[in-house]
Amino acid sequence: MDFSYILFLIYLTYLTTVDSIRFYVAPNQKKCLREEIHKDVLVTGDYELSDAPGHKSHLIVTDTKSHILYSKEDAKKGRFAFTTEEYDMFEVCVETKMPGGGQGVDREVSLDMKHGVEAKSYEDLAKAEKLKPLEVELRRLEDLSKSIVDDFAYMRAREEEMRDTNESTHSRVMYFSIFSMCCLLGLATWQVLYLRRYFKAKKLIE
Repeated sequence: MDFSYILFLIYLTYLTTVDSIRFYVAPNQKKCLREEIHKDVLVTGDYELSDAPGHKSHLIVTDTKSHILYSKEDAKKGRFAFTTEEYDMFEVCVETKMPGGGQGVDREVSLDMKHGVEAKSYEDLAKAEKLKPLEVELRRLEDLSKSIVDDFAYMRAREEEMRDTNESTHSRVMYFSIFSMCCLLGLATWQVLYLRRYFKAKKLIE
């Protein structure tokens, strides 16, 4: 096997996308985060909320069709996981409430979301299938390569859709322009004929 190809595969192993963020939610407020995920992708998330006396926080994960993928009342620390059925925009919302509408300090939320290859637990896979470390690494490289190929296929499909849309828009604009020109020419011809008849009726021209 070519040494440069091996280096390339090793480089791919570090191309994992980890979305770890921290933000604050004020009392009686709601904050949401959105992310686009491809079809048939495993998504996991670890969350932790700072201690805030009197706060009741609700964490909910939904898609654009308002399907509830995960919901936790009085969320403090936990983990959620789901597999996407189609390409969609997913939303993670944290809503903090204070009994009686009281005021308090902002609550810090730590959210670590992973999807695709980085969301899989290869340690559990190795134990279940009794794989050697090298076999586990090869399996991870295979999944990562498939993920990259799928991303390229998706981008190519989107590019084709955009090209078709641009061609369709161009055709519609061209036809509309031709129609507008025909209308203007027709209107100009009618005006000339009308004025000619008018001036003849007034005997201003022969």
